Amino acid sequence: QVQLVESGGGLVQPGGSLRLSCAAAGVSLDYHTVGWFRQAPGKEREGVSCIGTQRGRIWYAGSVKGRFTISRDNAKNTVYLQMNNLKPEDTAVYYCATSRNRMIASSWARADLYDNWGQGAQVTVSS
Repeated sequence: QVQLVESGGGLVQPGGSLRLSCAAAGVSLDYHTVGWFRQAPGKEREGVSCIGTQRGRIWYAGSVKGRFTISRDNAKNTVYLQMNNLKPEDTAVYYCATSRNRMIASSWARADLYDNWGQGAQVTVSS
């Protein structure tokens, strides 16, 4: 069982940056696909980004491509989501999740394919 702890959320102005961290305990993330999802009030949870194992794939939602970067630090057993040029529409609770499944382009954003979830981190983008 993977235990996930998120950190790095907060309030930023439009155009600002935040880096979310997803630290894992109990198992190496090398064995897992790791996804970032977000959910705004009144909206369904949506996939933001996903990274496979060390030699796996990386995907981004079209709305964040070019602004967000997902990465791993295996020594720290942590996955990051660097968020640049943040926009008000990025405001949401962001969740880290893991899956033992290998993902493809048509499945990486399906929340039902992920088994373990972090507690969520609030990101608010407002002036």
